[in-house]
Amino acid sequence: MQLTFCEGDLDSADVRALLQLHFALMRSTSPPEACHVLPIEGLQDSAVTLWSARDRGKLLGVGALKALAGHHGEIKSMRTAAAALGQGVGRRMLHHLVAEARRRGYRRLSLETGSTEPFAPALHLYASEDFVPCGPFGGYQDTPFTRFFTREL
Repeated sequence: MQLTFCEGDLDSADVRALLQLHFALMRSTSPPEACHVLPIEGLQDSAVTLWSARDRGKLLGVGALKALAGHHGEIKSMRTAAAALGQGVGRRMLHHLVAEARRRGYRRLSLETGSTEPFAPALHLYASEDFVPCGPFGGYQDTPFTRFFTREL
């Protein structure tokens, strides 16, 4: 698999379809008070950059990076297409986002995710990539459902 990362691919129909699936899954597995998925409009914010991951043009995943205060960034909207699950797309997207955060001069990268079974693969991925648990950041509220992670860069 030869992944290429395309910045700002929000106008592509396949990206929008994968994001719509992501939104639907997040809303169906997360209580409303703990569902922080960014809608398309949120991903269009100037503080957010979205990338698609493609193999020979076929969309395999998406991920976004949001600029927070100072030298702090946040990972948003990580989703792998169903046909590509288990093939390392999420890890490679995460590596791409970490590299971009470093390029931007961020000193810390954080994320918020869920704590239930549907989030087990994401929790494993983040732990295996040296993200450590932390408290809420960026205005998030702590709930029994949410988990927060951070990594110094």
